[in-house]
Amino acid sequence: MITISPQTCFEILRYGIVGVTATLVHYGLYWLLSFIMDYNLAYTVAYGTCFIGNFFLTSYFTFRSKATAKRGIGFSGAHLCNYLLQIGLLNLFINIGVNEAIAPIPVFAIAIPINFIMVRFVFKHK
Repeated sequence: MITISPQTCFEILRYGIVGVTATLVHYGLYWLLSFIMDYNLAYTVAYGTCFIGNFFLTSYFTFRSKATAKRGIGFSGAHLCNYLLQIGLLNLFINIGVNEAIAPIPVFAIAIPINFIMVRFVFKHK
C-alpha cells in the first residue's frame, strides 16, 4: 500500500491551486490569441507568458521555498519537457480531429500530473 504524508497531500493541493490558476490563464490566453495567430504560436506565447508567474507561485506557495537560480534552472528544464509534451499532444489531438478550441483540455489532463512529479523533484531533491 502506498502512503502519502500529510505534507505531500498539502503540496498536491497547493500545486492544484497554482496549476488550475496557471492553466486557466494559459487556456484563456491561448483561446484569445488563436483568433489572430497559428495555434502553435498562440499556445507557445500563452505558455511563456504564464511561466514566470508559475515559477514564483510554485516556489513560494506550493513548496514554501525560495525561488533560487538553481531551482529556476531545474524548473525551466522540467517545463521545457512539459512544453514539448504539451505541444506534441496538442498537435496530435488537432491532427486526429479535435477542435482547436478544446484540444488543450486533454493535453492539460495528461501533462499536468507528469509535470507535478518533475517539478516536485526539482524543489524537493537535495
